[in-house]
Amino acid sequence: MENKTISTQAFSDQRPGTSGLRKKVSVFQQPHYLENFVQATFDALGGVKEKQLAVGGDGRFYNREALQTIVRMAAGNGLKKLVIGRGGILSTPAASCVIRKYGLDGGFILSASHNPGGPHGDFGIKFNTANGGPAPEKITEAIYQKSLALGRYLTIENPDIDLDAQKHFMVGAMMVEIIDPVNDYADLMMELFDFPAIAKLLQEKDFAFIFDAMHAVTGPYAEEIFCRRLGAAKESLLNCAVKPDFGGGHPDPNLKHAKDLVRIMFSAKAPTLGAASDGDGDRNMILGDNFFVTPSDSVAIIAANAHLIKGYRNGLKGVARSMPTSCALDAVAKELDIECYETPTGWKFFGNLLDAGKLTICGEESFGTSSDHVREKDGLWTVLFWLNLLAVKKISVKEIVETHWQHFGRNYYTRHDYEEVESGAANKLVNSLRERFETLCGAQFGLLEITQADDFSYLDPIDNSLSEHQGIRLIFKDKSRIILRLSGTGTSGATLRLYFEKVEKNPAAMNLETQAALAELISLADELFAIKKITGRSQPTVIT
Repeated sequence: MENKTISTQAFSDQRPGTSGLRKKVSVFQQPHYLENFVQATFDALGGVKEKQLAVGGDGRFYNREALQTIVRMAAGNGLKKLVIGRGGILSTPAASCVIRKYGLDGGFILSASHNPGGPHGDFGIKFNTANGGPAPEKITEAIYQKSLALGRYLTIENPDIDLDAQKHFMVGAMMVEIIDPVNDYADLMMELFDFPAIAKLLQEKDFAFIFDAMHAVTGPYAEEIFCRRLGAAKESLLNCAVKPDFGGGHPDPNLKHAKDLVRIMFSAKAPTLGAASDGDGDRNMILGDNFFVTPSDSVAIIAANAHLIKGYRNGLKGVARSMPTSCALDAVAKELDIECYETPTGWKFFGNLLDAGKLTICGEESFGTSSDHVREKDGLWTVLFWLNLLAVKKISVKEIVETHWQHFGRNYYTRHDYEEVESGAANKLVNSLRERFETLCGAQFGLLEITQADDFSYLDPIDNSLSEHQGIRLIFKDKSRIILRLSGTGTSGATLRLYFEKVEKNPAAMNLETQAALAELISLADELFAIKKITGRSQPTVIT
């Protein structure tokens, strides 16, 4: 088995985004493209000799081929041990769990998360560090710099390994262990939640539950946890077969793409709780009977009720949200007298706070919520939290949310996404706003007065790293907000995201339709941002 040094030429487009490197499958299929990124990662880590890593992915197209490449390169670079999810499968939160449980030095997650799959879809790869979380900016920048100067990569000649049998074997001098991708994660969930209480709830005559895995990675996890460990009927699970093209769907758990679930939950005889997860298992959507729970409300309700849940009865150390996420969590933190941190978008920004013991619960408006049990957002954890909460409260999802509003106020909130906008037009729009901060601050538009106009920056309180240009904020005198940012999760053009928020304290005004309640802010954004004029788009691609 011969070690080989392969000559290569650097690629200029391998800067990792908020969730690693994401490109079209065809880009990754270019000769040396994946290999260059993997070698740049190994080099940025100072080599991997005597280190132990995990690798797995969401089962999308090119997952298995990429994994075989990583196996050969890991052996060629002298890795001591590689832990692989059977079948090449590891959900993102499960990968974090495995890295942390077995004290590994990190791992690769092969996923483009909620992006479409298949031969004409997207692929992605990211590196998680020893804490189980996404690599921080100092590491992703080091990977990028190494990629720009790369002239060789190391590998070995070896046939493809068997990914489908749980076993140990050697590849050269490297130990390979194929593990069950589900058990470690499921065991962790049993430590955090009251499984007997949830199992009892699922057997109640007047309770119905439905979960949609969207033909993505959480299918096997849902079958093990909901059916085998909690006794849910198999009929309560939708689309659990993992498919490389996600069944032709878009594995993003929102009101547009989770069509099967939405149709059921907004029907005349809807189940009590409906939920979905995304391509790699880190996102979630929570629905009640004809009722949508915004992710911003979900994380606030989770924090407010954590004391009722087995794994969180000792209280919360602190909470955190991404800047565009609604301020509903802030109100909970104020009442609990704990810190609420506001970070840029990207789960890696929670990592330092979690490792320093500053946080217990954190979340993003982009359908991601989690706690300090792992260092990733966690879709199934969120679903189990809601099931456990329903078992304790014994009221409906809608009643839980409305009770929360009555106590803390309602943060009307929506996100408008303009997908695959031409990058030049998107940047022109953002730069135009930056140039107008001084004139916007203090400007009056009817009853709306802008008191703050800026580009959000974040000074990490743990390592003092500075992250700038994280999103444009217009904050109004009545605490309403309009946020605008460019997303880093797409592979074509730019995704322009607009966020609208209005705080309502009057109980009599808490049952308006969301878009109607925010109509004044939405109209003002149309006027101020000139989206149609600059981008040619007359309406958002997706509204959540």
